Amino acid sequence: MTQARRSPARRTVLGAAAALTGAAAGTGTASAAPAGRDGAAGHRPSPRGLPVPAVIAHRGASGYRPEHTLGSYQLALDMGADVIEQDLVPTRDGHLVCRHENDITGTTDVADHPEFASRRTTKTVDGQSLTGWFTEDFTLAELKTLRAKERIPGTRPDNTLYDGRWTVPTFEEVLRWAEAEGRKRGRPVWLHVETKHPTYFRGLGLGLEERLARLLRRYGRHRADSPTFLQSFEPTSMRRMAGLVGTPRVVLLWTPEDRPWDFVQTGDPRTVADLVTPRGLAWIASFAQGIGPLLDLVIPKGADGRLGEPTTLVRDAHARGLVLHPYTVRNENTFLPADFRRGTDPAAYGDVFGAYRAYFATGIDGIFTDQPDTGLLAAADHRAR
Repeated sequence: MTQARRSPARRTVLGAAAALTGAAAGTGTASAAPAGRDGAAGHRPSPRGLPVPAVIAHRGASGYRPEHTLGSYQLALDMGADVIEQDLVPTRDGHLVCRHENDITGTTDVADHPEFASRRTTKTVDGQSLTGWFTEDFTLAELKTLRAKERIPGTRPDNTLYDGRWTVPTFEEVLRWAEAEGRKRGRPVWLHVETKHPTYFRGLGLGLEERLARLLRRYGRHRADSPTFLQSFEPTSMRRMAGLVGTPRVVLLWTPEDRPWDFVQTGDPRTVADLVTPRGLAWIASFAQGIGPLLDLVIPKGADGRLGEPTTLVRDAHARGLVLHPYTVRNENTFLPADFRRGTDPAAYGDVFGAYRAYFATGIDGIFTDQPDTGLLAAADHRAR
């Protein structure tokens, strides 16, 4: 069905979203229905100073540099990304470092360090058995002897040029970098910060939230108007953060059948399908200001891998004052819906601008991307329509 394509209207500030905490009617999952440019009802909250849709650099400019390195973050900022993402995991001595996973086998050269060969082990993380090397088994000093490398060299061989160039950054190093870049540019550098596997790490005595809150307070990013989003796939992590800082919070959502790991551990029977109902969104709005859904929750794909009709998720979330930052658009064919792939090479670029047009037409407030320069062009095209 046709999507409305109006230019975005002026939005209210994000802080207003927190007031929308009442329960809403309905228990069905978000179903296929038109979601106009401004949703069905309610205001469209947007943080101060951010365009809509905002372009969020996924692990930095990870389409061009090894992810979660200062080189990846710097390139994303230089390209003009509106927000830059960090994922946080702890070291054995309690420092927060930027890695997408605590398993660093594929993103560092740890396997080339014979002094750490005995650290290779098998662990169960959030119910999944993994064999490799893990940040919680290294002190920060030990971790700093490693060098970052490209995670998917088969898809992004050009990125391997930069293997070994950067170390694993601490989150405090990123905060200092953001401060310096903000002073240089005369505007704040926005960050999108995820707590990874918080229940797992709390069980190890390495709780993430309190450590993160201390750093946010130290660098003045603990207020409701801070240029920072916090995010987690575990809703209770964001509820815990709500009691520690005022920084805006986003609940990440995966596939409909998924149960967040904190729910599994506490016996909460709800799935993502329950959380994207009006009732579930109202519950999220009682402690968070946004959601970060998998793009398939916004526009599902059919059995042929092509995009179908949008669900009501954008409209329903906006009606409850929640911003939507879905993930992740990437330029390569292998990551694109089938109707936007071009040619047979999975690593070649497809019609990513067509994919952006489809997603932006739903009224989302921002989008994660590995290639921020492409996302910025697509966002500018959309705002010009």
